[in-house]
Amino acid sequence: MNICFSASRLMKVSEVRRLCQQMRENPALLLATELKAKEELYKRFLQKEKTASASTLAVAN
Repeated sequence: MNICFSASRLMKVSEVRRLCQQMRENPALLLATELKAKEELYKRFLQKEKTASASTLAVAN
């Protein structure tokens, strides 16, 4: 199984290796991490849509 991680901060190689090993050994942890990341992205997406629609309404009036 190929998995791609992206980091929100700089990490040491040992940290990345440890995280990858944990994910390989525990697929449930991988699923939980993926769901949390998707939830965060969805929240940001909804927030951007709200601000975009609010600015569009302000321009239209």
